[in-house]
Amino acid sequence: MPLAVSFATIAVLLSIPATAEELAKDEISKKISQLSDIEIPNTNAGTLVQTPTQDSNVITITGVRANSTEKGLEVILETKQGEQLQITNRSTGNNFIGDITGGQLQLPNGDGFTYRSEKPTEGITEITVANIDANTVRVTIVGEKVLPVVELFDDDAGLVLAVASTTTTTAAQPPETPPTEEQPATQTPPEEPAAQQDEPIELVVTGEQDGYRVPTATTATKTDTPLRDIPGSIQVIPRRILEDQKTTRIQEALENVSGVRKQGNYGGSDAGGYNIRGFAQDGNFRNGFSDSDFYSSVDTANIERIEVLKGPASVLFGQAEPGGIVNVVTKQPLSTPYYSAELNVGNYGFYRPSFDISGPLTDDGSVLYRLNVAYQNSESFRDFNFTERVFIAPVITWNISDRTSLTFDLEYLNNDYLFDRGLPSIGDRPAPIPISRFIGLPESVYNDSSLRLGYRLEHEFSKDWQLRNAFSFVSGESSSDAYATGGRPLVDNQFSPISVGREEFTRKIYTFQTELVGKFKTGSIVHQPLIGVELRRNTWEYTSFDAAEPILLDIFNPNYDVDLPPIPDEAYFYTTRRDTLGIYLQDQITFADNLKVLVGGRFDTFQRKDTELGETTGEESLSAFNPRVGIVYQPIQPISLYASYTQSFQPDRFFDRSATNEPFKPTEGTQYEVGIKADISERLSATLAAFKITKANVITSDPNDPDESIQVGEQRSRGIELDIGGEILPGWNLIASYTYTDAITSKDNDITVGNRLTNVPEHAASLWTSYELQSGDLKGLGFGLGLYYAGDRYADLNNTSVLPSYFRTDSAIYYKQENWRLALNFRNLFNETYYETSQSRNIIYPGAPFTVIGSFSIQL
Repeated sequence: MPLAVSFATIAVLLSIPATAEELAKDEISKKISQLSDIEIPNTNAGTLVQTPTQDSNVITITGVRANSTEKGLEVILETKQGEQLQITNRSTGNNFIGDITGGQLQLPNGDGFTYRSEKPTEGITEITVANIDANTVRVTIVGEKVLPVVELFDDDAGLVLAVASTTTTTAAQPPETPPTEEQPATQTPPEEPAAQQDEPIELVVTGEQDGYRVPTATTATKTDTPLRDIPGSIQVIPRRILEDQKTTRIQEALENVSGVRKQGNYGGSDAGGYNIRGFAQDGNFRNGFSDSDFYSSVDTANIERIEVLKGPASVLFGQAEPGGIVNVVTKQPLSTPYYSAELNVGNYGFYRPSFDISGPLTDDGSVLYRLNVAYQNSESFRDFNFTERVFIAPVITWNISDRTSLTFDLEYLNNDYLFDRGLPSIGDRPAPIPISRFIGLPESVYNDSSLRLGYRLEHEFSKDWQLRNAFSFVSGESSSDAYATGGRPLVDNQFSPISVGREEFTRKIYTFQTELVGKFKTGSIVHQPLIGVELRRNTWEYTSFDAAEPILLDIFNPNYDVDLPPIPDEAYFYTTRRDTLGIYLQDQITFADNLKVLVGGRFDTFQRKDTELGETTGEESLSAFNPRVGIVYQPIQPISLYASYTQSFQPDRFFDRSATNEPFKPTEGTQYEVGIKADISERLSATLAAFKITKANVITSDPNDPDESIQVGEQRSRGIELDIGGEILPGWNLIASYTYTDAITSKDNDITVGNRLTNVPEHAASLWTSYELQSGDLKGLGFGLGLYYAGDRYADLNNTSVLPSYFRTDSAIYYKQENWRLALNFRNLFNETYYETSQSRNIIYPGAPFTVIGSFSIQL
């Protein structure tokens, strides 16, 4: 059956075939020029191939057959009018998803409107063909490890989708490789088929993840596992959401996730930590490595997705707070040339140009690169405040063979800003002064710089066994030639003591990991073991020159034109070094297709040495074992019921000492969690979780002095969380959450038992939804709406100061065509006065008033 164009067969591949790479460029151009009736998408298009519909009537697909072939299998959609159907790619992760417009599935065998085949061939776990509306049939082919290679044909039998077995395609994609707008090729393409008269013309295109749902993640298990098979709550924020919301701080992106709040703001540097399920996590992880154990700025330019694992994560990641971790997954090189540039401008003098380029460095495509660069300059609604930032992140991947790859990556970030400790409290509320008022002196300018570099080597011994070896180095420096900051208790409820001096703070993290991942069977039971060893060294160096007496600043009538007191030449300095060895073992056990168990444990040994003014002030050695066990039961395929138990530990940071200079004990966390996960549709999913976490030996900021720490006996957090994300209808995306958290001090000699933990509202909710017109003259026009609510929170453990509840509204409007996008994003649309977070009752950070960002991006 001939198609509407001048050739007999079209093949559309979702990975890059060797035939396309080996054809001469002029031959490719000659063949593609024949496709005058086909719209050829660019690298960011969602449509694979689209031919004009010749008849407005719905075409009936009367049968579906799956036949084995030498290279895999063929899925045949039986119809006599296949040339009139339109095919749109909606692939994501390991799932090939093709929407066939203009057809309806009507099976004669009594199944009605759905065809399903489980494990039809090697590397393919499931094939589903189903009606999703009155005019569209969706074909879903789920790959076990990688996105399946699919060729689309038309013949007398109907539409034919040729699915290649993984034994004839590529090695598994590295688990750390995120789903991107263009699928990174870290594998060797399949062999070119023998030439024939009707050899298909292969259009080299890449699939776009165009929704808000990501079905798999690596953070929870360090393997690319479907979310529904993980006995725990893990939420993923894909790149698409960052772009739709024009996010420049990952703390803003995390507002879309239940149970996660901003924790502090470290002087207004956009380097605050996170509060997850009631517990503060100062640092985050990057591609599975500890990125910082203190506040650290992270730029969003090269973020592919953000994965939030809730609950204790020490089994795989070692030292961590029991609330959970945030893992930033970065962009990886692409196998086809990709060029993107963007300019963002907004009020408060904000402007931010950036570009993202990628492609092969060698003719054979074995060496790939990616480069992200961004510059940001802005003022603020806060007096005297400013930020100037430079960011660069190159990545190179060398596909040494079809089984071995080596990736090098580097990030450099330089950030200049005014150190700003926000507003103090008077009584039980933030001080009644304008939220723009700066409590400090404008001389308090800081420079932060960070360098991140490392490598990742991956080798496959076979299709079931893989070795991973990786190294990460993180270095961060923060310094000020003249700081003058507030944050101390007010004098007479009017004057803020301003500390004056100069300081330098350097942090370094060296991490070396080796992991073996495999798969084997014991009878009918499938095991997927992970064995890992991690060596980590953290070093901190701090030097300060502090004036003897602070300056008193009237917060109601500030005078910033004052002389700084003399800064002494004598320095105070201390250092700390922490060495950790961790050995961990995990097994993902599949007893049946609907029954899975996850078990694991990690043993850590930890040594610390502190020096102060050149003298050793403390040495400590300890060890810890943290187990995890979880079970997932799926009564029906779209529903997963799970339960889990897990533990965590966290040694105290080097400056956390008692008043007698004795080191504090490590904290210990224990969590029980149950939940249900539902795939509402193939592109929309939800997670409902209930949890209880107990944390012993807790260390927190002293409510009377933010530079000191205290240790309380025990804290307990329990709650319910609901997260929904994905595509409701074509073009209509949604991410929403609701959180109930009861986080209290449960045992203490000084703090009242029952006091709520800081920065944790009892109730919080968020919703962001966007809709893009799919047809007509205004196709590409889109709208976004965001609603964010947080209840009352306390600024301190003594519950003496309340951050009032707030309801914030964001919105967006955009228009995009094939390779460009124009947008306006509005944050705090109704100019609500609210307070984001606190570090103590005297350090409260207000939220920004009405903000607008205009952006233009183009891809080539």
